Amino acid sequence: MKIANETKVGALTVVAIALLFIGYSFLKGNDVFSSENSFYTVYGNVDGLAVSKPVTVNGYQIGRVSKMTLMTDGQIRTEFKIKKEYEIPSNTVARIMSADLLGSKIIVFDLGNSTTMAKDGDPLTSDVQQNLMEKVEPLQKKVENIASRLDSVLFAVNSILNKDFQKDLQKSMHSVSVSMKNIEGITGEVNNLLGTERVRLSRIMANLESITTNFKTNGKKLDQVMNNLDAMSDQLAKTEFKATVDNANKAMQDVQSITDKINSGKGSIGLLINDDELYNNLNNASRDLDHLIKDVKERPSRYIRLSIFGKKDTK
Repeated sequence: MKIANETKVGALTVVAIALLFIGYSFLKGNDVFSSENSFYTVYGNVDGLAVSKPVTVNGYQIGRVSKMTLMTDGQIRTEFKIKKEYEIPSNTVARIMSADLLGSKIIVFDLGNSTTMAKDGDPLTSDVQQNLMEKVEPLQKKVENIASRLDSVLFAVNSILNKDFQKDLQKSMHSVSVSMKNIEGITGEVNNLLGTERVRLSRIMANLESITTNFKTNGKKLDQVMNNLDAMSDQLAKTEFKATVDNANKAMQDVQSITDKINSGKGSIGLLINDDELYNNLNNASRDLDHLIKDVKERPSRYIRLSIFGKKDTK
């Protein structure tokens, strides 16, 4: 059976139109051969985002941007076509993120933890991640500030490093060099001194080692000597203390004996204290002696006779 040319042209035209429709739908983000759910959200800025850009979850593509519409308030309504085999929680966030350094953007779904799944035509929460230039801009400002401050510091350093300062610095470095040479000379002299006295130092160290060895070998004997000295000092302390106590007891006994004799009326002190008559006689004698001395002072002529010319008084 022969097919007419008109039929062939018509068939090719239909196929071309179908392919054109399929390609156009694909470029718009619509999958003609699979069923999809539609979701949307609203962004304030979609710079770098375009229709047919992929929608991904953890780097895996689950759909595409299907439509973008400018609203009267200046915001952009963005619709997504997601394959029905993927369930999207109702609190999922549709975030615009940078795809490369050239500013191209994609949609990344941050799946929520809600048990309720979004239905076809439901809205999603929107979010926009800062692009690389927005992140770098604050750092650029900081770098510019640091560069300006560094420039000021370098200018100040250049102003300080004038010729006079350089001369002073050279003098200081020369002084430091001379000091280091002097220190080197002193260390050399010390080394020479140690070299000449090395034999004596070695002898001293040997003697010290011998002394410490003797102490170590005779440690037990030294301990015994120290213990004997300690015991001897304890005995001496005890002996002296005992003798002192004995002497004190003897002295107290003597005092007690004397006190007993005085109380019993023995001896002059005992008689004086215990004999009332002796006490009265002594008291009377003292009183008479006092009267006599008083009378001598008042009338000395009664007791002392003086002759101026050597004649005796006839009276």
